[in-house]
Amino acid sequence: MKFTETKLKGAFLIDFVKQQDNRGFFARAFCEKEFSAQGLETRLVQANCSYNFQKGTLRGMHRQVDPYQEVKIVRCTRGAIWDCIIDLRKDSPTYKQWIGAELSQDNHRTLYVPKDFGHGYLTLTDHAEVTYLVTEYYQPGAESGMRWNDKAFNIQWPQEINLELMTEKDKNWPDYK
Repeated sequence: MKFTETKLKGAFLIDFVKQQDNRGFFARAFCEKEFSAQGLETRLVQANCSYNFQKGTLRGMHRQVDPYQEVKIVRCTRGAIWDCIIDLRKDSPTYKQWIGAELSQDNHRTLYVPKDFGHGYLTLTDHAEVTYLVTEYYQPGAESGMRWNDKAFNIQWPQEINLELMTEKDKNWPDYK
């Protein structure tokens, strides 16, 4: 695996190192030793899958709050998404900054999302499927979020968002303070 740290310290884009032949390729999607060598979390407790029927579907921006913060390892296994993360670590030099990256079935790219980050994605294709490995169990009542268009972040989404496909909760998160 090739790890590339983003401008948000601790957040990584991870690319496959492919062993390719006439059948296709083989690559590691996760290796405890390689993640540990980068100082990344390796204890994974859940694998989640999200399927989206239509292009323009936005899921986010989400996080779990203390003491249930989670690391997410996100990969798009069908179609394509634009994945966005926001640094919400108040002591970070990149506090309230965001990055976005295209994850797709074609580029096989993975995004490592540290604890205390907001996370969401916009589908770039119909029938997009996303897999998340997470380091904390989902805890009802510990979820929180930020509105997709909150001026505190000014996220520049790469295409139009279909508001009819967004949950009321995601449309109505309060302003970030």
